[in-house]
Amino acid sequence: MRFLFYNIRYGTGHGLSYHIPFPFSGFFKKTGNKLEQIVSFIRSVNPDIVGLVEVDAGSYRSQKNCQVAAIANELDHYHVVETKYGENSIANRVPVLNKQANGVLCRETILNHHFHYFEEGMKRLVIEVELPDIVIFIVHLSLNFKHRQQQLEHLHRIVSTSKKPVIVAGDFNTFSGDREIKLFLAAANMINANQAGLASYPSHAPKKNLDFIFHSPELTVSNFSIPDIRLSDHAPLICDFNL
Repeated sequence: MRFLFYNIRYGTGHGLSYHIPFPFSGFFKKTGNKLEQIVSFIRSVNPDIVGLVEVDAGSYRSQKNCQVAAIANELDHYHVVETKYGENSIANRVPVLNKQANGVLCRETILNHHFHYFEEGMKRLVIEVELPDIVIFIVHLSLNFKHRQQQLEHLHRIVSTSKKPVIVAGDFNTFSGDREIKLFLAAANMINANQAGLASYPSHAPKKNLDFIFHSPELTVSNFSIPDIRLSDHAPLICDFNL
């Protein structure tokens, strides 16, 4: 089973052009051409499951089309997608921000899914997707250290309810280093698939481990890689699992 996790930065790109004509102006640019490149890359990987964060669910940038739905259609995958802010968040009343989401795509039929929300931070969504043999959780944690620690404690409570083997993947924003997630891994009895400590950020010269794939002991990893792909500020993570 091949699992791909990717923070695609809403398909807005990366590099010098992202900051022309002014810093971070790429955030406001339309995404059609870059999304085509992302779809082409994902198709080349041939994943069974894809976890995506920082996707556009239908703002003007994506011509009011949901990027997750568009990618799922190209791959012939099932999918779920949801805005990453809590129901009462002010972000849900702000144009563009209210279309910023996370999603999951699966080759297998999705048996069930839930959207959980952290109590802390601005980015609060936890996507839970149940498949016949495993349960997938996709997260994008806060930029604030204190909030991240609270979110990890909450994530442990959510994950521990699963009766099936679990994969937890996301952009954990661990700017203070891998030690931020050690307590979570121990408490949840999970394993970091990236045993070599490969970095994923920034994609043009990776130095930091911000993106992770964790898994239950019932799953074993036959291959893990972070390819040199620069379609976002994050590089993608690819992991092959055996049950």
